[in-house]
Amino acid sequence: MSDLDLLTQSLARNVRHWRAVRGFTLDVLAARAGVSRGMLIQIEQARTNPSLGTVVKIGDALGVSITTLLDYEQGPKVRVVPADQAVRLWHTDAGSYNLLLAGTEAPGPLEMWEWRLMPGEGSSSDPHPTGTAELVHVIEGELTLTVDGVEYRVPAGATASFEANTTHTYGNTGDVPMVMVMAVSVPPVP
Repeated sequence: MSDLDLLTQSLARNVRHWRAVRGFTLDVLAARAGVSRGMLIQIEQARTNPSLGTVVKIGDALGVSITTLLDYEQGPKVRVVPADQAVRLWHTDAGSYNLLLAGTEAPGPLEMWEWRLMPGEGSSSDPHPTGTAELVHVIEGELTLTVDGVEYRVPAGATASFEANTTHTYGNTGDVPMVMVMAVSVPPVP
């Protein structure tokens, strides 16, 4: 079984599980996530490979992390994620990527990411639920962080935090690759 098949089946099983735990019908989850009922059916039947944006919306609506939705094992209290098991969710031909390093529920989803953006590249994010916080620490290069239309420069060695319930963009307007580690904390679903 390929990694993609494993992730697709894990996503199907975990969306069904968390939808049942939350007591959501397909229609309720579709409305909360802003995703069509048909798309949810395809996801729960492992018949599609949805975009990262769709998975984020479903996770936010369920109040669980992307790691939880893609997890194919229910591990012990301590979980070590080997480097070769981190999940790369997108990449570009130029060399930009993001890498989901780990995640947990504490009490809402908490995720840790590694991002690499090549010069001239960027990635936008839709607003997350109110109460979502992000921390970014730049290891190499300089991050151009745009939050609610305001641009901030975050050089190597610096850390930024922000409320992520508004549109935000991670960009690299410099001449060298930018590498950062990011933590995302989403509040639990009420």
